[in-house]
Amino acid sequence: METRRAESVLCLVALFCFWTSANSLLSPKGVNFEVVALMDIKDALVDPHGVLNWDRNAVDPCSWTMITCSTDKLVIGLGTPSQNLSGTLSPSIGNLTNLQIILLQNNNISGPIPPEIGRLPKLQTLDLSDNFFTGGIPSSLAHLKSLQYLRLNNNSLSGAIPPSLANMTQLAFLDLSFNNLTGPVPRFLAKTFNLLGNPMVCATGTEHDCNGTTSVPLSYPFNSTQNSQLSGRPKDHKFALAFGSSLGCICLLIIGFGFLLWWRRRHNQQIFFDVNEQHHEEVSLGNLRRFQFRELQMATNNFSNKHIIGKGGFGNVYKGYLRDGTVVAVKRLKDGNTSGGEIQFQTEVEMISLAVHRNLLRLYGFCMTASERLLVYPYMSNGSVASCLKAKPALDWGRRKIIALGAARGLLYLHEQCDPKIIHRDVKAANILLDDNCEAVVGDFGLAKLLDHRDSHVTTAVRGTVGHIAPEYLSTGQSSEKTDVFGFGILLLELITGQRALEFGKSANQKGAMLDWVKKIHQEKKLDTLVDKDMKNNYDRIELEEMVQVALICTQFLPSHRPKMSEVVRMLEGDGLADKWEASQRADATRCRANDFSSSERYSDLTDDSSLLVQAMELSGPR
Repeated sequence: METRRAESVLCLVALFCFWTSANSLLSPKGVNFEVVALMDIKDALVDPHGVLNWDRNAVDPCSWTMITCSTDKLVIGLGTPSQNLSGTLSPSIGNLTNLQIILLQNNNISGPIPPEIGRLPKLQTLDLSDNFFTGGIPSSLAHLKSLQYLRLNNNSLSGAIPPSLANMTQLAFLDLSFNNLTGPVPRFLAKTFNLLGNPMVCATGTEHDCNGTTSVPLSYPFNSTQNSQLSGRPKDHKFALAFGSSLGCICLLIIGFGFLLWWRRRHNQQIFFDVNEQHHEEVSLGNLRRFQFRELQMATNNFSNKHIIGKGGFGNVYKGYLRDGTVVAVKRLKDGNTSGGEIQFQTEVEMISLAVHRNLLRLYGFCMTASERLLVYPYMSNGSVASCLKAKPALDWGRRKIIALGAARGLLYLHEQCDPKIIHRDVKAANILLDDNCEAVVGDFGLAKLLDHRDSHVTTAVRGTVGHIAPEYLSTGQSSEKTDVFGFGILLLELITGQRALEFGKSANQKGAMLDWVKKIHQEKKLDTLVDKDMKNNYDRIELEEMVQVALICTQFLPSHRPKMSEVVRMLEGDGLADKWEASQRADATRCRANDFSSSERYSDLTDDSSLLVQAMELSGPR
């Protein structure tokens, strides 16, 4: 009886704890404080494109665009860069006390920077650059003890730089350039700082305190003239002798260490180093965790082949278990000490870490040693879409639609909402992962290239997967956002058929004319022959035709005829598809009259896997 009573008490306590946790964000009236704060922020902003589709009556803001939540459903990220937002930033942002990242750069927001931001104890990244903020820099920012990355450059800030900013011990990067700030300039502890473009501080740009990397001065016990006079000549002689001996020993150690490195490399033995403090500031950004190599070595059982869950052009992906029990995916880059691997590493760490969206695979951390480059991601227990399409039971039609829309939103963020823009270059089912809620997450940025605002294309060696490569990319090596749109169209066909791009064309003996075959069966209204047989006719015929139409619109031969990802998202949501389809049909008819050759001849080299030597990126398992 006593045992049963104790168990009942424990159950009641557990239920109370659960209820308390679930309602910790609710006011006595049942209103979510985070929802209220976010709606205040929205009301203070002018949103000309309607990107903030936030609902005041919502209970959970985690489904909203531009919002990132933790696994506990707490708002940890607010990212609306390059959205042409204006208005002011509401002081209510200080009520989002779980925020870790604020990215509002490249908008038209004006007014003062709310001092209430200083009430965000977990904030690690704050980017308000390229706006029209006025007034002074709030001294309350110095209260952000976790802040590592701060950009307020290219605004209209004025007044003195708060001396308290010099006390921010965690700050690794600080940019206050191109404002109207005045001196004196504090001695920043940030590893990298920039004050150029402030006429009252850096009139010529050559002043010592304008930018650079800070260094801690050496401290000597000789702090007075009297002490230096008392030291005398014999002590100077002994000091010089000791200094010379120490320097000689250090030189011998360096020579011996260099010889050891050379000997190890000659005998093909890999040597690993853990680099803790002596690393480049460029990779010390945002809220990334820096791992020691030994920690990842232990997490993956010394990078055992049994832990491999994916293989890519730049390295293998391993499943790992951290000491605290967290399951991660560790991407070990090939040739980590070569220029190509380093460029890949710099690109992912510096840029992808700032691309925060619910439909993008978030970079969790990194490791860099003299011979190793590793990236750490959250582990996706449900694997890739490609693996789920092969698994039993089959993905139902509703889930496939949700995956398509989620992947489209992720690519939309990379193309139109991320600054700088990012081109994926290998969009396919194997690179779309599924989180614990089966939500689509665009992964594997191993092939991603940054697109500068000044350029409309990037020229590089062709990399991708046969069957997914856009014709202009294959023939010229020039990739653009429209290259990804083409790959997304093929992804839609993969979702419909349940097969890889090469497979569903060859299954009907249509080698070399994959897209022509899809067009043909669409015209003949035989789309049932295209659908994954494992769905057993459990799908909506009208929705199927609409998805096929979107796929064909995305895979048009000319890049200029393909839609932007924002238009693709709207079509998948049921807006504007009819107009786009009619325009594509007119373009097809015009092109057919102008050319004697068929699209099958134009696309034939995209589907013949024997005619290309293209590096395919496959992720066969979960990441």
